Amino acid sequence: MLETALTHRSYAYEHGTADYERFEFLGDSVLQRAVTMMLFERYPEDDEGSLAKRRAGLVSTVALASIARTLHLGDHLRLGRGEVMTRGAEKPSILADAVEALIGAAFLSLGSVEAEALVLRLVQPLVDDPASTGAITDPKTALQELAAQRGATPPVYVVEGEGPEHARIFTATVAVGELITSTGTGTSKKQAEVAAAWEAFRALHA
Repeated sequence: MLETALTHRSYAYEHGTADYERFEFLGDSVLQRAVTMMLFERYPEDDEGSLAKRRAGLVSTVALASIARTLHLGDHLRLGRGEVMTRGAEKPSILADAVEALIGAAFLSLGSVEAEALVLRLVQPLVDDPASTGAITDPKTALQELAAQRGATPPVYVVEGEGPEHARIFTATVAVGELITSTGTGTSKKQAEVAAAWEAFRALHA
């Protein structure tokens, strides 16, 4: 089950095995439920809009990909040759999907209580840091504001693309004056910039 949860459809197609997409579908529901209940209980004064904004940040691709990187999940993914060539193990969308798949596998193997406990352990560091939770929703704006607070020049992004047109991977490098330089990858320029901004924000905010 763990193997399946780490198997991308590109690998499954090449090797005639199951992929993680069904687990991902289930894990997304478990993730949403666990985060919703946690926020509902943790923030009794928040209205629906505030709770929805917090949840959107915690279950976003940026947040889940960040969790995956913390777990070094990309090192364990089973990817097809094409995804390996285009650095699929670094793509935020694939990393986020894999986290959801692992949650789905946990639900099937251990039940809802343990699966939701896993979700809470994974998102806890972000929940405990309100600034990071807000920054996940818009990392580029958050980084710009943090740079201003530190008296640094605004973030400057440089994006490079590689690979064939139909499977292009972009790498963004963001520099905040002399404070920090971070990188991020994605399947679009915007996605790469957002990933780089989030990594820079986390490093500066730590």
